Amino acid sequence: MVDIKDAKIAILSTNGFEQSELFEPKRQLEEAGATITVISPESGSIRGWDEDDWGESIDVDLALDDARVEDFDALVLPGGQINPDILRTNEKAVGFVRDFFNSGKTLAAICHAPWLLVEAGVIEGRNVTSYASIQTDVKNAGGIWEDSEVVTDQALITSRNPGDLDAFCAKIIEEVKEGRHERSSA
Repeated sequence: MVDIKDAKIAILSTNGFEQSELFEPKRQLEEAGATITVISPESGSIRGWDEDDWGESIDVDLALDDARVEDFDALVLPGGQINPDILRTNEKAVGFVRDFFNSGKTLAAICHAPWLLVEAGVIEGRNVTSYASIQTDVKNAGGIWEDSEVVTDQALITSRNPGDLDAFCAKIIEEVKEGRHERSSA
């Protein structure tokens, strides 16, 4: 496994995240050596959605109000329908995503999470994928949508659904390792 020891990765989420799309990247990225920080506009804990009902909760490590792009090497946006739909109406969440994109650091969104990229205005002219049901939203925002398990356009990584999680996580690890190397060489 590729080692990304000392990497600091943020996961931005709120209630209603697709459970596997938060827990699996968190597990795989931690196994690769990264420190994961769950960021949310909510305090305490947030609860996932697991198939057709509420799932497990996870503790919030950092309030969105206190999150700073410069403190992280990458940002992961889990999907589900509820989570990104709530976050895209939150100006601070959208601003954090936009600022992260503009930093040139790794930004990864899966499933419905590209709604946040649409709202942040950062996918125009970019190669991306998403959950099939939001491809029209992505295209209308100027994204170049394709049906692939993982699509990377510079430091922007997108995937379609939980079935793509292994490829999604592997690409995040690869991009974080390359990005950290490039920044340390500069």
